[in-house]
Amino acid sequence: MTSFSELGLSKPVMNAVASLGYQEPTPVQQRAIPLVLQGRDIVAAAKTGTGKTAAFALPSMDGLPRAKGGKGPAMLVVTPTRELAAQIAEVCQVVAKHTNLRVFSVVGGVSYNPQIAQLRRGVDVLIATPGRLVDLMQQSAVNLADVRVLVLDEADRMLDMGFLPSVRKVVAATPQSRQTLLFSATIDDSVMGQVGNLLKEPQFVEIAHKGETADTVDQYLVRIPQLAKPALLKAVLEEKGGSRIIVFARTRHRADAVCRRLKKAGFSAEAIHSDRSQNQRQRALANFADGKTDVIVATDVLARGIDVDQVNYVVNYDLPHEPEDYVHRIGRTGRAGCTGWAVSFVSPENEIDLRAIQKLIGQQLPELPLPGFDRDGAVAEAEAKTAAREASKDPDIVAAKKEMAKKARRKNRAKARDEAEREARAEAAEKKAPAKLQLPRGPKKPKTTGGQKRERGASKAAAAGRKAKGVATAGRPDMRPGRAHRAAQAQARKRSR
Repeated sequence: MTSFSELGLSKPVMNAVASLGYQEPTPVQQRAIPLVLQGRDIVAAAKTGTGKTAAFALPSMDGLPRAKGGKGPAMLVVTPTRELAAQIAEVCQVVAKHTNLRVFSVVGGVSYNPQIAQLRRGVDVLIATPGRLVDLMQQSAVNLADVRVLVLDEADRMLDMGFLPSVRKVVAATPQSRQTLLFSATIDDSVMGQVGNLLKEPQFVEIAHKGETADTVDQYLVRIPQLAKPALLKAVLEEKGGSRIIVFARTRHRADAVCRRLKKAGFSAEAIHSDRSQNQRQRALANFADGKTDVIVATDVLARGIDVDQVNYVVNYDLPHEPEDYVHRIGRTGRAGCTGWAVSFVSPENEIDLRAIQKLIGQQLPELPLPGFDRDGAVAEAEAKTAAREASKDPDIVAAKKEMAKKARRKNRAKARDEAEREARAEAAEKKAPAKLQLPRGPKKPKTTGGQKRERGASKAAAAGRKAKGVATAGRPDMRPGRAHRAAQAQARKRSR
């Protein structure tokens, strides 16, 4: 087997190889690196996870001069997704430490201003997504006139995503004398028909043929109705292990729904798709790589952008629309010589997609044994839940619920009206009633002693007696003995005077 030292790389780049931890070159690296060092245009097709990034980064940055006038770039890498741009930048940064080059990436989903400021300071190796690069070109924030090496990475995916017009604009802004390197997982007549004229007498490095999957990935399927897939996914994670797993869903909505169910079942999961911001996607992938998140749920847009070591297995919760996407999905496991496996959930309506995939890869997928999974029970439970949901949507039941709710509202309104009327009557009666005279209270009487109480009692008794006598004389003659005689004598004395 050829070693890196035999490929013609310089000492600084060999130091970068050691820093990257590479031991032996992969087949695509063995064949591509010498051709790139010779300055040839190449078209390389290799399986996912076989080291395509290093195959163009190591030789292209070997001897690359710094950009003229501190501007640049001298090397441009165009790739379809932000995640792929981040992965390429990571490798290029390691090489740049040993070659004294400046590496920078520009992608969508983040602010323009920091990117424009960095481009003005100068960059030697620029990694970009097509849309953001064209935007910066229109703002005159980047000049591609000094590009010596142009790399089109994952070219087939860029074409599938509709980036051909943007790619043509980018290529037209670069010098005709550039070296062009086209790398992809697969190369066919469709790809060459659209971008083949961008290269000059290219050399072909074809390590993978269309539909070829990695030998290190075992593939299985489980046939299951769509409504029972949540129970099946939970069973697979519990029986086969629930850490470092990637689940692929067909739509963003499905990815979010699967993620919610996994969290509810107690798994640590995060979803990444095109609706997530760049920071959210990077944070989710970083958590997954660090082991903080056990399961990543993704869509096909990001199938090629997840480059994490030692992914245990991949779950195709939904089969992809395009058979080629199946190859890229399962390529997330079994990378760099490691082994892995993948399982696809196949519902009856996906049988056509399954046949297309099996035709592409040239093999029939066996059933995955799951002894602990009660398929019939899961289907029955899912059907019961579905029936309950459908019943809740029945027009007669919905009408009855609305009528009951209407009666309850009328009853509550009548109760509230009666209560308001009672309060109004009570308030009106209170306003009509005469107000009670509130006399001011005098000062608090001092406490009396026992003797004072007895004296006060005697005085009250005497006063009561006098009052009683006065009342008696005023109303009728006093008939007590001797009293009338004394009164008559008193009157006679007054007359005699």
